[in-house]
Amino acid sequence: MKRALISVFDKTNVVEFAKELTEMGWEIISTGGTSAKFKAEGIPVMDVSDLTKFPECFDGRLKTIHPHVEGGILAIRDNEIHQKQMVELGIDPIDIVVCNLYPFKQTVLNPDSTHEDIVENIDIGGPTMLRAAAKNYNFVSVITDPEDYSKVIEELKESGETSKETKEYLAAKVFEHTAHYDALISGYFNKKLNVKSPKTLTLTYEKKQDLRYGENPHQNAAFYTQIQETEGTLTAANKIHGKELSYNNIGDTDGALETLKEFEEPTIVAAKHANPCGIGSAETLAEAFQKAYDADPVSIFGGIVAANREIDKATAEIMSGIFLEVIVAPSFSKEALEVLTKKKNLRLLELPEILKSDYTAMKGRTVLGGLLIQDQDQKLIGEELKVVTKRQPSEKEMEDLMFAWKTVKHAKSNGIALAKDKTTTGVGPGQVSRIWALENAIRQGAERIQGSVMASDAFFPFSDCVEAAHKAGVTAIIQPGGSIRDEDSIKAADEFGIAMVFTGMRHFKH
Repeated sequence: MKRALISVFDKTNVVEFAKELTEMGWEIISTGGTSAKFKAEGIPVMDVSDLTKFPECFDGRLKTIHPHVEGGILAIRDNEIHQKQMVELGIDPIDIVVCNLYPFKQTVLNPDSTHEDIVENIDIGGPTMLRAAAKNYNFVSVITDPEDYSKVIEELKESGETSKETKEYLAAKVFEHTAHYDALISGYFNKKLNVKSPKTLTLTYEKKQDLRYGENPHQNAAFYTQIQETEGTLTAANKIHGKELSYNNIGDTDGALETLKEFEEPTIVAAKHANPCGIGSAETLAEAFQKAYDADPVSIFGGIVAANREIDKATAEIMSGIFLEVIVAPSFSKEALEVLTKKKNLRLLELPEILKSDYTAMKGRTVLGGLLIQDQDQKLIGEELKVVTKRQPSEKEMEDLMFAWKTVKHAKSNGIALAKDKTTTGVGPGQVSRIWALENAIRQGAERIQGSVMASDAFFPFSDCVEAAHKAGVTAIIQPGGSIRDEDSIKAADEFGIAMVFTGMRHFKH
């Protein structure tokens, strides 16, 4: 008689699966709650303690780790020595193992869970059975996902066996499942012990969706989400309208969100290729959007818009006149949705905790053959702001300098941001030369630059940027300082009557 050992926490469809096996003449072995459920449903079942002749003990911590269980799973059926030993030891084969694990993830995610609760939900016997069965997949079918029940039953009904291809597929799912499980556990302990750079790093993510393609149509892509602390991140957003997000949509929207988190008053961030292209802050969101649009009416076309307040009807009506790919906001009023959903392809994302940031999470970047990780860039300035020129910035200039500084922090390096009246007047991101970044920002802003302030993500190695800024009408500059030639820039600023502030902190973004 064929035998199946079934011990599951997630009991979805397990009763139906066991009934199908019983009808085909299989013997069912089970444990604890699973066994009790089968008995309640009238399914003949052998308790694992009757198989092992050893009681479940230590509050169920020890049930299945026993030679009569693991031996029945691991023995190689066409190995004469193994077969002889099975007879000598009185071990009968187990042909199917069905197991899913204690809910460690759900326990970790529960804010009311204690450390003791979490540790108690580290499964021991389950992974042991699963790994044993997966290792011996040539002879044992192992199921950890209820979605695979029907596939196994169908093959058993057709041929009396699970195909080798299916067994191998099921085994691969097991090792993926247990690796994910163990990574969650190690991640929990690393966080608890504040270990940021362990000797070996095992990360785990869950697939959120397959994507049509990556950066380009010939590249495959998928979107994965981390398990914990996703509040305020794009992975927690709810798409309420429009097409599926693309690979580039996701990257660009994430860039817009990072920038938006710097601002507390009603603010709109328009982004293109993950760089801010227009930012506006105002008393109302509609005014903020108009500012962001006016900052760069060209680049916002086909761009991403992030808002830190509910999208109301007035804002939606202005937005509707422009081609946008994505709008992400904490919420949308009913009237705003009536306006925006007329555009069938426009993606609308709700992210209630849009300003929440988890600065304990590490940021990673893949390189060929490796991974770079670092703390998030959570700070804005060094110990203090230092005015290094003869002229002090006015109160309004200082307000705009901080606005520009928040903007340039999120522009790719080398980055320059120009701003006036809490609005960007020019952004020059991602240039190999700082003067080129400034020249691009000036070209973008044209006559609007007059009276603007300037922010640079890193120091000026030469005074050329100060000179170019003066010619464009810039009145104040904020930069990290720290160049051996700082005095050249300070001297030029004094000559032109420009106020200059050092932050003592650079913000490279590569």
